[in-house]
Amino acid sequence: MENKAKILWVDDEIDLLKSNIMFLEQKGYTMFEATNGDDAVQIIKDNDIDLVFMDEMMPGKGGLETLIEVKEIKPSLPVVMVTKNETESLMEDAIGKKISDYLLKPVNPRQVLLVCKKILDSKRLKGDQVSRDYITEFNQISMSLMEELSWEDWINIHIKMTNWEVELDEHPELGLKQMVHDQRRECNVEFSKFVEKNYRQWLNTQSIQENPVLSNHIVDKFVIPEIDKNESVFFFVVDCMRLDQWLMMEKYLNEYFRISKSYYYSLLPTATPYCRNAIFAGLFPSDIEKHYPNLWKSNDDDENSKNNFEREFLQKLLDRRRINLRNEVKYTKIMDSDFSRGIENKILSFTNNHLNAVVINFVDMIAHSRSDNAILREIAPDESAYRSLTESWFEHSSFFGMLRQLAGKPNIKIIITTDHGSIRCLHGVKAMGDRESSTNLRYKYGRNIKADARNAIFIKNPTDYKLPLRNGIVNYIIAKEDFYFVYPTDYHRYLNQYNDTFQHGGISMEEMILPVITLDSKG
Repeated sequence: MENKAKILWVDDEIDLLKSNIMFLEQKGYTMFEATNGDDAVQIIKDNDIDLVFMDEMMPGKGGLETLIEVKEIKPSLPVVMVTKNETESLMEDAIGKKISDYLLKPVNPRQVLLVCKKILDSKRLKGDQVSRDYITEFNQISMSLMEELSWEDWINIHIKMTNWEVELDEHPELGLKQMVHDQRRECNVEFSKFVEKNYRQWLNTQSIQENPVLSNHIVDKFVIPEIDKNESVFFFVVDCMRLDQWLMMEKYLNEYFRISKSYYYSLLPTATPYCRNAIFAGLFPSDIEKHYPNLWKSNDDDENSKNNFEREFLQKLLDRRRINLRNEVKYTKIMDSDFSRGIENKILSFTNNHLNAVVINFVDMIAHSRSDNAILREIAPDESAYRSLTESWFEHSSFFGMLRQLAGKPNIKIIITTDHGSIRCLHGVKAMGDRESSTNLRYKYGRNIKADARNAIFIKNPTDYKLPLRNGIVNYIIAKEDFYFVYPTDYHRYLNQYNDTFQHGGISMEEMILPVITLDSKG
């Protein structure tokens, strides 16, 4: 056995345990022995002990008292309490002092070995199984890429890959990170081809039974059906939230809610002015331009100014569907922490509203801040760390606080989704355009905008893609995979500036395939 684990057994009757100790030595463990708490503490100070078996009843310094000292020296050291006492209060005391497990005397060698395997070898054994399972899944996904896939198939591939990415975060020692990254990129190459081939058909087909749910279908499909069934409905839209980021949040909510997930495809470009407006208006961007022309009168897709009418869009959608609410729609956009804390403090009063629409911008702010802030980029150098950063934010966020409070209220429904995801951009590509062309990194529009067709979709006629005409002859280009656009002027400066940043607006599974989550309180 390589790198033998070191085990300390502490018991004032250690001679009676020789059979157990010898058995563990035969299994490859290095054993240390102590007959009292003081000797045990000294051995732990002098040796890199991996696991302790501690007798609960010893003369002088007892097991629980010794446990406290051990945890002060080495808080992460696993301790297994061995006792004749089955009283519940003792177990609660021991567990409260963070024992890893406990055994009741008399113990037998197999029982002891099982505890050792569970504590010392479980990560390695699980890692071996995870590695085997992923290799099997890897081969299955690679084979499926050679077949003609449906939009449902792509959702399933994205779910599988995302679950594996999250799972493998727990096993960096397996060295599979690059393998997963390469397969994700291979999938996005084929996914971009799939979208380029099928997207226009989705836009021009009335029935959503045969095609994926799109941004402009969200309210009709998921929100409106709940209005008559519940006293209050909360519709949260978290800007720029990828599926993997949601999974980081979801694990904190399992205690409070029964959670169900559906999936939809974001419209193109996968950017807030197009997607979030489409969600609230229930319309394609071209129809929004037609009915609300002032929205697109400027040439700059500013995410704030172009999303000033979401409440009005939602109300007009409800009016078109002849939905009568008990009171007016309550619309709230959260863009800073102080305001967010204020909403958290009064969120229960929102249950008096029939329909609440809440936009939360913090995940998008994380993406943009990482692009601009060297410290954040160092903290979150890759997707795994980016997920961890999102998790840390959510655990301490007002958003989580709101959801916890709502979990205790009956007759409410919570629906959470996002307008688009983001992708870590690692490859730049030159874009050509005139001075009036837009500056967006994953999509651009202008009179003479162009890019290599291998890296971008060229849209000559915006109406084919239900995009705004912008009062003139305008073309669009939308980046595929993990490419980002850089103009030739000062090319290398901007190539380096935006390399390895999280962006949105283009075609990738991370940006387009998005969750719609329904939460029902367990209370």
